[in-house]
Amino acid sequence: MAKQTRRSAEQPPMSDAALDAKVLVISVAAEMAGMHPQTLRQYDRLGLVQPSRTTGGGRRYSVRDVAQLREIQRLSQEDGVNLAGIKRIMQLEHQVSALRVHVNELMAHVESMEDERAELEAAIGPFRLARRTKVSRETALVVWRPHQH
Repeated sequence: MAKQTRRSAEQPPMSDAALDAKVLVISVAAEMAGMHPQTLRQYDRLGLVQPSRTTGGGRRYSVRDVAQLREIQRLSQEDGVNLAGIKRIMQLEHQVSALRVHVNELMAHVESMEDERAELEAAIGPFRLARRTKVSRETALVVWRPHQH
């Protein structure tokens, strides 16, 4: 076992495409997750994991699916969460991930707008004294930036 761990530590991390490639048959995925294949079928029926299907109807799992199966098992066995609770937790985690992506996109847009504003201010700097515009406080923009973990 120690040899396997050492070898794994030397391997470069897998790309997202490799992690998401649906290439593992159910027996291999079940063995990697430490579960019975019937458990994987049940989790598929419940929507806890979504393997792809071959033209013959066989399930194909990814490395990321196996990690998800392990997390389902941990939540169930160690934390005592029932399958409905696990499904809700997974939905909320997916929602949080999507929101993080959206927040990052918005922050990039705000930074771009701030850069543009700074360029415009630099360009009109000499003309500022000629014309003063009063901006009411109601039009102020407040940007909340959560701490990145």
